[in-house]
Amino acid sequence: MLYVSYLDSMEEIEIKFLDIDHAALEEKLLSLGATKVADYHYRRIVFDYPDFRLDKRGAWVRLRDEGDKITFTFKQRLAKEFDTGANDDGMYERETTVGDFDTTREILLKTGLIEKMYQENKRTRYVLDGVECDLDTWPLLPPYLEIEGESWEKVYTTAERLGFKREDAKIFSTNQIYRLKGLDDRNYTKLTFDEQIERTTGRF
Repeated sequence: MLYVSYLDSMEEIEIKFLDIDHAALEEKLLSLGATKVADYHYRRIVFDYPDFRLDKRGAWVRLRDEGDKITFTFKQRLAKEFDTGANDDGMYERETTVGDFDTTREILLKTGLIEKMYQENKRTRYVLDGVECDLDTWPLLPPYLEIEGESWEKVYTTAERLGFKREDAKIFSTNQIYRLKGLDDRNYTKLTFDEQIERTTGRF
């Protein structure tokens, strides 16, 4: 993804549009001259403390295998209320790369963090005039579009070029999309395309 830390900001400038037609949107992107970067199949572990104190702050620690690199990320929703279903004010994000997925996982567990959930998702990435357009597919969810760039104006302008309305944009996390669909991904200890294991204790 394009992260805006290179602009000396930790704010993630990103919007989402739900329930897209994946094939039609790919055609639209190509017709506008977008470049396809790659298809990805990510696996990730989300960590928290045993009392889920990060979750209570709308935050999480993520270790993600992206195929060509391993990323270690802290993210926190910028919102006054977490359960309203409304757009957030944005997202704080700080990310770095690490050398090995399993070694980093072991280090994090040694610090007292626990594995909150194991997830996977698929992503098709295009770049249109410097703006990243990711077509994301997650277990139990219809596909959605995620647009990320260096300014809010660029991401909204790109959305309009793709035929979307600004007022339909969502500024929130995938977790919020699950909840919008009547699910809570936090209640799964494992959420993959082949297997969904629900949490038996400590449900949200």
